Amino acid sequence: MLALAGRISPIMSALRIDVADLLTHPGARRPLHLEATLGELGTPVARIVEPVRLDLVLERVPDGIVARGELHARWDGECSTCLREVAADLTVGVAELYEAHPLDEDTYPIDGHEIDLEQLVRDALVLELPLAPTCARTDCAPAEAPGVIVGADEPDADEQSGDPRWAALSDLDL
Repeated sequence: MLALAGRISPIMSALRIDVADLLTHPGARRPLHLEATLGELGTPVARIVEPVRLDLVLERVPDGIVARGELHARWDGECSTCLREVAADLTVGVAELYEAHPLDEDTYPIDGHEIDLEQLVRDALVLELPLAPTCARTDCAPAEAPGVIVGADEPDADEQSGDPRWAALSDLDL
């Protein structure tokens, strides 16, 4: 809490939205279009480049508020093959419920007459980031590193003969 001129006021996030009008009108809808910056957001191999754009519709349903729409962001990272910089746009569809008494990690909380979209944005975008980013370059080849053998596609003669204990299985007609 931050004290301002004798009043106590919570520090507000750009993704904390007042939904008092929706809570008092069942079935009401409100479009929401905004851009917001978040702190560090990403994985060890890919990260979101600011800002994130939200194109949502907030709708009052009997259980609470549903946030439906798309999140748009740009990510960058390193190609897992050639280690060059790679970047791409990311669009994620969302449809999540906010309720006064949220279920464990299945829904998000309504705090008084506000919802905080930050956790929804973080959850949705991080889950869509690539686990091993790759570039689409035609000359993408593994980066050379000391002790790494690149291009050893053919197995040795010893490997081709296989383990003699398994020889009987190769004779089976399956």
